[in-house]
Amino acid sequence: MKLNTKRTCLVGLAFLSICAFWNLYDFVIPLVLKNTYHLGDTWSGVVMAMDNVLALFLLPVFGALSDKANTRVGRRMPFILGGTAAAAALMLALPIVIRDGTLPVFLVCLGLLLVAMGTYRSPAVALMPDVTPKPLRSKGNAIINLMGAVGGVFALLLIKVAVVRTELPDGTVASDYTYLFVGVAALMVVCAFVLWRTVNERACVAEMEAMNYGVDPSEETVTTTDADGKKKLHPAALRSLIFILCSVAFWFMGYNAVTSAFSKYATTVWGVSEGAAANCLLVATVGAIVSYWPVGQLSSKIGRKKMILCGVTLLAACFLVSGLMKEMTALMYVGFALVGLAWASINVNSFPMVVELAQGSDTGKYTGYYYTFSMAAQTLTPILSGYLLEHVGYHTLFPYAAGMVALSFVTMCFVHHGDSKPAPKKGLEALDVDD
Repeated sequence: MKLNTKRTCLVGLAFLSICAFWNLYDFVIPLVLKNTYHLGDTWSGVVMAMDNVLALFLLPVFGALSDKANTRVGRRMPFILGGTAAAAALMLALPIVIRDGTLPVFLVCLGLLLVAMGTYRSPAVALMPDVTPKPLRSKGNAIINLMGAVGGVFALLLIKVAVVRTELPDGTVASDYTYLFVGVAALMVVCAFVLWRTVNERACVAEMEAMNYGVDPSEETVTTTDADGKKKLHPAALRSLIFILCSVAFWFMGYNAVTSAFSKYATTVWGVSEGAAANCLLVATVGAIVSYWPVGQLSSKIGRKKMILCGVTLLAACFLVSGLMKEMTALMYVGFALVGLAWASINVNSFPMVVELAQGSDTGKYTGYYYTFSMAAQTLTPILSGYLLEHVGYHTLFPYAAGMVALSFVTMCFVHHGDSKPAPKKGLEALDVDD
């Protein structure tokens, strides 16, 4: 059994465009709120949290709606195409609003844009497990994450060249983000068009259903049938689902606490520049990128749960050691490279474990579950960790993060489903080598 790498890359185009947008959003919107509408940090934080709050409601809903859709182009594709078109149109309108509109008009336009993005995020991510054999979904998710990284890099490079800065008569500098929004919107449209023209969703899904998603019929099923004849998760599988979703929340709470507060921690505790702090996070990002593919390959051999537990252990250890450091040294870069490796080990395998428990018709709904718990964590943890930093001290950051990650290790120990591995090769097939 081989992963169709070309098709997986094409499927990943939707996630590439999504990641490009979020990198644009995280960079530009805080600056617009501060420099154009003169909002303070508190209210800017409230606005920036709006995407996570909306995601809590939108992602499960549209994931479930895409499960039930039945169109000529497939279940997920209408949401991807429609959501992309709406988001691109609103992105083209946003620079005009920033230049000429009031704050309420800007917030309405931004809110509509976030809703448009929310309509197709879950369907776009659910498309990968729809067209990928279950034992190969960790490999597939590794490629999807790499495609997302490409989108992020595209947006960051575009930021360097597409922002027009003009010096005003009073000596201040105004930034025009029009070309930046146009560039990312164009990327999104191109990605959606290429995906639509190259991937026949209905044919790919039919292929997977015909082979039972690569699962041996003799394997233990995770579903049972109720009195009405409807399939539902077996109680043991349901417990596994709950525990892995709790694990997702815990490690996102730990990881996001560090990524959102590290710049303040490094400048305050270690006395380094913002650039030096950013370099650590960049090293972690690069460490994750170079680890995605090897981790996906290894996971298919030793199992997803083992890789996650190894990643969680490494991540907690790195955070604990970082908290003991009195100053920033070259060793920190090594530590954050290991943080990237640990995060890749977790991230590549956690989503496939969740959707492994879904029936083919429920993949979008389970994708929504995954994002609901991860987004809820990223909404809650800045508040909790921020309170500790402000009222107890900055020294609480890394112990807090390590503690949350350690809790995810405990909950993962109770997960006993979703760890699908390829069946042993037989005959001449054993001589074949995966791409």
